[in-house]
Amino acid sequence: MKQSLELHLGQHLTITPQLQQAIRLLQLSSVELQQEIQEALESNPLLEEKEDDGSEQKAETSLHDLDGEHDNQLPDNGTLQPTDVEMEQSNPDDAQGPEPDWNDRFDVSASSSTRNHSDDSLPDIDARNSRPQTLRDQLYWQMQMTPFSDTDRGIALAIIDSINEDGYLTCGLQEIQQLLDQGEEVEIDEIEAVLHQIQNFDPIGVAARDLGECLQLQLRTLDPETPYLKEAQHLATPEWLSLLANRDYVKLRRQTKLRQEDLQQAVLLIRQQNPRPGGSVQATQTNYIVPDIIIRKFKGVWRAEMNGEVAPRLRINQEYEKLIHRGDTSADNKYLQEQLQQARWFIKSLNSRNDTLLKVARTIVDRQRAFFEHGPEAMKPLVLHDIAETVEMHESTISRVTTNKYMLSPRGIFELKYFFSSHVTTVDGGTCSATAIRSLIKKLVEDEPSSKPISDSKIAKLLEQQGINVARRTVAKYRESMNIPPSNQRKSII
Repeated sequence: MKQSLELHLGQHLTITPQLQQAIRLLQLSSVELQQEIQEALESNPLLEEKEDDGSEQKAETSLHDLDGEHDNQLPDNGTLQPTDVEMEQSNPDDAQGPEPDWNDRFDVSASSSTRNHSDDSLPDIDARNSRPQTLRDQLYWQMQMTPFSDTDRGIALAIIDSINEDGYLTCGLQEIQQLLDQGEEVEIDEIEAVLHQIQNFDPIGVAARDLGECLQLQLRTLDPETPYLKEAQHLATPEWLSLLANRDYVKLRRQTKLRQEDLQQAVLLIRQQNPRPGGSVQATQTNYIVPDIIIRKFKGVWRAEMNGEVAPRLRINQEYEKLIHRGDTSADNKYLQEQLQQARWFIKSLNSRNDTLLKVARTIVDRQRAFFEHGPEAMKPLVLHDIAETVEMHESTISRVTTNKYMLSPRGIFELKYFFSSHVTTVDGGTCSATAIRSLIKKLVEDEPSSKPISDSKIAKLLEQQGINVARRTVAKYRESMNIPPSNQRKSII
């Protein structure tokens, strides 16, 4: 076999580390971006946060004006505070006197650094940073406070472990009896007695075996003089709950022989109870949304601006930059050069992200001005290709920019993807966005009579009268996406 050399020409795309960093920053949410910036500030000594030079000068000016114009005013605590000049001119012999009572001068209890602050408007830092309490934790704590015997405590623990997140007992008493590993056999009566005690725990209705028992436990805690309590307890049984769930009020009234008014008030009392008592115990951390874009109307024009509080402004540390010497090949100098280059890339990628996000947001606001003026019913059809064509970017870039990015407007906080929706052809040949159709469907359902809700076919006909051609199955799809039940489940006698 003869060996030879051949030359081939070709092109291939290489994603540089700078481009990879820019793409990664582009798809981060505001909270994730703050964490990324904080990690960069801690790892790179040449990165530092810009300080607002004007704030300190403004503060000094305000203090100067305060001293010059309000010399005769007292602080809130009603005591005069000594200035530096007064301290310097004070008699040095006073220092040999008795130790001053600092409690008279400073109100320690009103300090903002105390943990038990009386101001309810401030956030509870301990509650926010602590581990969220689950339903099992709450029930276990109440079990510890109840004087159980060792045998009953083991039964109670087995019962608590068998309660799901909604607060219902997921297994029978016989299964709990088999799960218990006791030296002596445990009777069903003992398990049922402990179960009745746990059913008195908070939240009311917990450890119920079905919906009827859950409602009965909650109705039992009401005042016996509560109007229509007996009628509600009579309806909260498996025999009548199935008819109540199907909203078959005609058959329910005929079989229970209740008057319409009594049936209405009894159903209303049942609806006031919680069918999922375990859901009242919050076991998840609260997820906060920080808007990236703020929308304001200035002189009749809607404007989009970056939220300055999302990410701090960064710059190169001048002192460390001066330590870099050209031509120096030492390890320290090479390290500073690498960190300087990374800091410049990071700042450039961050600025590119903000510019791209602001450009896309302004284009969206320009296309959806009718939404900010009139609401969701005026939303126009918009797809990623429309924005990509306007800002001259790829659709994948627009998708990254609009994912997990939020916009604060007078109408609320919306994700940027909320403004994208498909279109439906109207009678006159125009287009209507799917978001506007959902808003119209929701408005029609809210205005319908509760005793005779409108069907999906009727909604389609009403939309057709407004010039929007949608099929019944399309109405059903939009209705289900908004978690609106069908017409037979929306019927009510109240």
